[in-house]
Amino acid sequence: MPALTVTTRLDPGGVERLLRPRDDVVAERAVPPLGGEVARFEVADGPFARYQRTVEVAVLATAPGRLATQRFDYELPPAVWPFLVGPALRRALRRPRPDGRPPWWFPPQRPDPRGATVLGLLATLSLVVGYHGTLLSQTMTFAADELGAGSAVQGDALAAVRVGGVLAVVLGTLADRRGRRAALSLALLACIASTVAGAAAPGMAALAATQAVNRGAWAAASLLLGVIAAEEMPAGARAYALGLLTMSGALGAGVVLWLLPVADLGERWWRLLYVLPLLSLPVVARFGRLVPETRRFATARRNVPLAGLRGRLLLVATTSFLLNVFAAPGSQFRAEFLRDERGMGAAGISLFVVLTSTPASLGLLVGGRLADTRGRRAVGAVAVAGGTALVALSFVLSGPGMWAAALAGEVLGAAVVPAVTVYGAELFPTSLRGRANGIVSTTAMGGSMAGLVAVGRLDEALGSFGAAMAVVAAAPLVTAVLVLTLLPETAHRELEEINPEDAAERPAPAAAGPTGPTGPTGPTAT
Repeated sequence: MPALTVTTRLDPGGVERLLRPRDDVVAERAVPPLGGEVARFEVADGPFARYQRTVEVAVLATAPGRLATQRFDYELPPAVWPFLVGPALRRALRRPRPDGRPPWWFPPQRPDPRGATVLGLLATLSLVVGYHGTLLSQTMTFAADELGAGSAVQGDALAAVRVGGVLAVVLGTLADRRGRRAALSLALLACIASTVAGAAAPGMAALAATQAVNRGAWAAASLLLGVIAAEEMPAGARAYALGLLTMSGALGAGVVLWLLPVADLGERWWRLLYVLPLLSLPVVARFGRLVPETRRFATARRNVPLAGLRGRLLLVATTSFLLNVFAAPGSQFRAEFLRDERGMGAAGISLFVVLTSTPASLGLLVGGRLADTRGRRAVGAVAVAGGTALVALSFVLSGPGMWAAALAGEVLGAAVVPAVTVYGAELFPTSLRGRANGIVSTTAMGGSMAGLVAVGRLDEALGSFGAAMAVVAAAPLVTAVLVLTLLPETAHRELEEINPEDAAERPAPAAAGPTGPTGPTGPTAT
């Protein structure tokens, strides 16, 4: 059980503040002190399995003021990435902000121990999902060299892969009937198996076929991570949680970029990256089993017909379709653009993507916080419009301007994930949440297919990716208008308030306290 002792010399006013219950990363309640203690507090709300703070005060004989000693004895819930969260939380306990607010990195609304555990488990599985989500786009240009495919054939293959999105509907429907946990584990295992099969592909058609299965399973895993997080996190931290999961997914995608230089070793070396997911099998087996079934699914008993929600479904699906008309080719053709039009090799491409994409985590974190505190619509509209313009510009410029535009576009565009993608999990009742998001994900892949085919042919017709990307940039600009004018504001609202059909089955909040893995314990598809 971690212990932290903080000794401070304070004036009487400072001592008085120290003797009040805290309300920042933890909400305290006072309990009777023992022995020589002046005050004792325990957790009333917050992401701690156990927590206690005691205060002792001594009068200084040789100097004005008093010497206050605080002792924190606490335990974090399981699976919360203690190597990252532990030191940050320790600093927050030691040095609270003068205004009494939580630090900038903390969720806008405190999760309970179960919520913190679930978020940590999902973040770990998101690493696996992130690797599979970016592998094909980063290796396609090298696979095309070995298999003899031009940019139009690549675009067709990347588009054909999206047909596998129908698998997301199947797994999403399974999640609504059998539970989120089982469907998530099945999706992750299908991801790994189909990726490994791609390592043996003898031609572009075979590679596309294996990765079609991968793309559908990846989309299902991504949407289920978001659904589970939305159903377990408090109303004021859903967008933040989605941004955090996307950050961990980006770390998994970064593994592909770190390993990408091996593709320069020979014509067939790109295949090695398709075998490495076998190493993630133990992670999926262990952490997938520890993810609990969500409380909302466990208590939901009412089956809601989809017919009455077609308007919402059409709106969310349309925004996802239009976003991906631009986002998919912007991601999938980036390596081809850098290689053919800017003369970069695998190492240079990897460096460019790492340096321009890694800071996007700032956009995810800040965008998630703003979407939870200021609202989804304004943040989402600005992120869509600004990110699109900057990314499109990066395909036109060269030199430092290209790097700067790509970096700014990635940071600003990253806020789209927590501000806009979160609508998929929020706007549908529990009995339809998986199925509806599967349909949205499949529709998004339809947008990807349209964008990939269009840009592949426009590049050959117009002679540059910059001109092609400028044409498809019109689609997400329409999305910005839809977000700002038609989507409802869902920040600070419980899922049962957004979906009155679920109000009767609303689960009671879990009590704070010790938890375990068997008890209370993406993203837009492209």
